Amino acid sequence: QVQLVESGGGLVQAGGSLTLSCTASGSISMFRTMDWYRSTPGNERELVASIMDPPMTTYADSVKGRFTISRDNTKDTLSLQMNSLKSEDTGYYYCHGVHLFGSPYWGRGTQVTVSS
Repeated sequence: QVQLVESGGGLVQAGGSLTLSCTASGSISMFRTMDWYRSTPGNERELVASIMDPPMTTYADSVKGRFTISRDNTKDTLSLQMNSLKSEDTGYYYCHGVHLFGSPYWGRGTQVTVSS
C-alpha cells in the first residue's frame, strides 16, 4: 500500500509563494498520473494541476501561469510551486495519484491559507 504525504502548506500573504510537496512511500514512477486537488468550504474538491509520465501537464484555468506542477521520479516526489497567490487559492490541498494498475491514492492534505 503506497502512502502519499503532503507538506509545505501554511499561511502566506497575497502575492507570495509556497511550494507543496508530496512524498510517496513507494516509487511514484508507478503512478501514470499525479495531481493536486484542493477543497474549499462549500465547494467540491477541484483539480488544480495534473502531470503524466512522461511529463505532460494540465492546469485549472484559475491557476494557469501562476502554478507549476512537477514530479521527480528519482526522489519519489510530486511538487506544486505556487506563485502570485490569491486569497481564493486558500484551501486544503491534496496529492492524488492513479497507479499503473488503476487504483487511486490520496494523501491526507495540507492547508494553504492566503491572507489578503
